[in-house]
Amino acid sequence: MANLMNKYLVILSAVVLLSMSLVSCAEGPFIVAHKKASLTRLKSGAERVSVSIDIYNQGSATAYDVSLNDDSWSNEYFNIVSGNTSTSWERLDAGSILSHTFELESKLQKLFYATPAIIRFRVPTKAALQEAISTPLLPLDLLADKPVEKKFDLRLLAKYGSLVSVISIVVLFIYLVATPSKSSAAKGGKKKR
Repeated sequence: MANLMNKYLVILSAVVLLSMSLVSCAEGPFIVAHKKASLTRLKSGAERVSVSIDIYNQGSATAYDVSLNDDSWSNEYFNIVSGNTSTSWERLDAGSILSHTFELESKLQKLFYATPAIIRFRVPTKAALQEAISTPLLPLDLLADKPVEKKFDLRLLAKYGSLVSVISIVVLFIYLVATPSKSSAAKGGKKKR
């Protein structure tokens, strides 16, 4: 019985310590960053990569000197078309969102694995810079040979369109002849009475 009480006491104290540490952490900024990318094939055969990073402050305090650095886009594989891969803001208030976008053009055909972006920020109660990372991206298949989507073929319509319409008319005619109408069924029902 004493061992059981000691186990419960240890578990209870661990839960209390954990909850106290969570409450103390909830009093500062809590940064969550979501990174997403989309590929757009250009007529010239090149491919553009549009990257967007959304930074959320889910905490209860303001984060100061917020900086974003996304250095996974090597000059060896990409040219920057618009924007920068890094930027900074003076502050990110509690419950606020910051967004940053930039566009790149792919140089090589390959499967590319991007690393998460790094967000650094300052908390007034701590001297050291705090760090958060964004969500990772799925692998990007740059300049991939994608199969051509087959669209509706007009030649098929020209070849079989008349046959389909004749068969449809014949089936509709047979259906109308074989199915009795409601008015004649109603008249037949009245005559029986």
